[in-house]
Formats: sequence, C-alpha cells, structure tokens
Amino acid sequence: MALNFRKFGNTGLRIAPLALGTDNFANPTPREECFAILDAAVDAGINLIDTSNSYAKGEAERVIGAWLAARGKRDQVLIATKVFYPTGPGVNDRGLSRAHLVRACEASLQRLGVDCIDLYQTHRPDFDTPLEETLRAFDDLVTQGKIRYIGSTTAPAWHVVESLMTSQQHHFVQIVSEQSPYNLLDRRIENELVPACQRHGLAVLTWSPLAMGMLAGRYADADVPPPDSRIALRGGIYAERVTRRGVEIGNQFAALARAAGREPAQLAVTWVKEQPGITAPLIGPRTLAQLQNMLPVLDMTLPDDLRAACDELSAPGSVTASFFNSAPWMKWKIV
Repeated sequence: MALNFRKFGNTGLRIAPLALGTDNFANPTPREECFAILDAAVDAGINLIDTSNSYAKGEAERVIGAWLAARGKRDQVLIATKVFYPTGPGVNDRGLSRAHLVRACEASLQRLGVDCIDLYQTHRPDFDTPLEETLRAFDDLVTQGKIRYIGSTTAPAWHVVESLMTSQQHHFVQIVSEQSPYNLLDRRIENELVPACQRHGLAVLTWSPLAMGMLAGRYADADVPPPDSRIALRGGIYAERVTRRGVEIGNQFAALARAAGREPAQLAVTWVKEQPGITAPLIGPRTLAQLQNMLPVLDMTLPDDLRAACDELSAPGSVTASFFNSAPWMKWKIV
C-alpha cells in the first residue's frame, strides 16, 4: 500500500491520511488487543497516534508507552496527547494554567515512557486562564525539549485565531493544528473553523467520523443503541449525540453507500478524509476487526457523484446531531 502522506500544517511533518484515536484503549479494549491494533495500524502506514491523559484515567497513555517499549518503534510514530480535564481531586488539577500544564506534561511523559511528546494539545479551551499564561508554559516546555509542537482541540475559530495572534505578539510557539468533531451529521466546522485553519496553514484533525455509528447504519431506533456501542457502555454525552433525525439520515447514507457498492463505515470516513482542508480523520477502533475494516480507506477516494449525493442528505455547514455537546462555548443546540 503506497500511502499519500499529507503535510501536517506549516510543519515539516507528514502524516498518513488517517490517524489512530485511542479513546477505547483500556476502556474497554484490553491491553493485548490494543497492542494488536497498534501493530496493524503502524504496519499499514498510520503514523500519528492520538491519545489523552484523561482516556481511561491515564491508562491509555500507559498502554501506548508499554507498546512503544515492547516494539521499539518510537521513531516510526508521532505521539499526540492532550491536557485539560481533571487529573486529580484538587481545584488546580485541571485546566490550562501553567501549574497544571507542567505537572500534566511530566505525568504524560512518564506514562508514555518517552522523552518528548510530538504534539501536545489542549483538550478544550480554558477561558478562565489567560492565553498568554498557557502559551508561555507551552513555549517553555518546547524550549526544554519536552514537547515538539502544540495544538488545540474542539476550539471555536475565533479562539484558534486569537491563539495565533497572541503567540505572534509575544514570540511564543504557535499551535500547528486543531482537532474538532466532524462528520456528515455535524458539518459546522466548514463554516468558519476550516477556512480559518486553511488561511493560517493549520493542520485539521477530526474526531467521530462515524457519528457514534449512525453513519454505519447501526441504529434502527435512536432510543435503542447497539449493546456494544459507546452509548450503551458510557451513556452521558455520548447518548446525547444520537438524534432521531441523525439516525434517519444515517440510515439513508448507509443505503446510499451500499447502492454504490461501498461499505457504509468506510464511505463515512472516506467522506471526511476527502473534504477540503482536512488533514486526517481519527479512527478510534474498539477491536482489531474494526481497525482492519477501516484500513482500506487509506487508499479510497470520493467520486463527485457520491460527494453530491452526500450533500443532498446533509447540506454543507449544517447540523442534525451535535458533536460539540462537550464544548460549553457552543450555543447552537439540537432541539
């Protein structure tokens, strides 16, 4: 498989057109299967592994660290992790303050068993901490050789641009990427975020390309999730994302895919991968079989007729199921 590696924003890095998300690692995927997923993904050419210090309370990072130590493939992959969510009971064990960033970075380095994190991302914006404080802390961590690049996650377009302007004003390190939810049922990033990233040369990673399985045609009823789904296993914000209209469009999409001779989940991820301004969607398999089903997408393209048919189902810039429900700044709700 000869991959068409894509430029990662304004950096000198190149990544595969799919990235590996690890939110299922250790919750519920057992370590042995995580190793098998990592082996297969890297063997297929995927070279960015995305995780967070909040996934399985840090256990996902430990699994990746153990795999890196066992396989000796540190130089073949880029490790991206995140900081923001609580890491302890203390009032300052969260957010993007300098104090929390420094402690969280040291803890992630230890769990991952690496000397340097390739991409350190803010898991959410922290509007209670001045951007100058956060970016100065990042700048120091880069100078100290503990991180190489920084990025943001699930941030509004204005905040991404403000971050760039603040870094330029103070000569701090600048974010090189933004990671946001994006799928056929929630296309809001097309309105402002993607154009802003294109304008300023930022890489765009995206999460939840399958829209909680709705675009894979897994739901006959919005009120009855598949027993092995994230909704059934975790509920909460995950359940909020599944709407009746989303299920309806998802099933129409699945029918469209099958009529075109495509597997619905593969077409859903291909659609994201082939959208303008997108560097790579994250795929977050729970099982090795799920990953293997996604690997052919690395070489798939999106014909113009299928692109147009998808736009007929869900118009550009529109939303029928909200995947920004974990972002308090987003006021556009689905009712």
